Amino acid sequence: MNMLEYLRFCVLLFCLAVMFWPQHGAAQQNSGASSTTQEPARDGQHDFDWDMGTWKTHQRRLMRPLTGSTEWVEYNGTDVVRKIWDGANQGIVEADGSAGHLEILTLRLYDPQTHQWNIYFSNPASGTIYRGSQGLEW
Repeated sequence: MNMLEYLRFCVLLFCLAVMFWPQHGAAQQNSGASSTTQEPARDGQHDFDWDMGTWKTHQRRLMRPLTGSTEWVEYNGTDVVRKIWDGANQGIVEADGSAGHLEILTLRLYDPQTHQWNIYFSNPASGTIYRGSQGLEW
């Protein structure tokens, strides 16, 4: 599997991890009385503050997914994540393994109007920024 296929796989795994990350919020109590006011949406601009810093990484990649292949390659490296401003951060992943060198740039941006995060990816070979949902199109 080439580097492009590996990046697609990594992006898919990352997107799945983000999608299934537990969300913490206050439960709304039902007092029995109807209310026409709605609680404001929770501000999530600090949802990824826990990720700041330098992390050791270990990735495994199935060489030919969905083909019945059982050949895996492994990578070890670092992910350096820094805060840009409230509601924005950047990460740089660098890792090496038997299939070569891996570099990924991530950018997370929080939209205060929708209360949702957007994630973008790039690598030195593409020269393009991809939105998280486009990761499989690399």
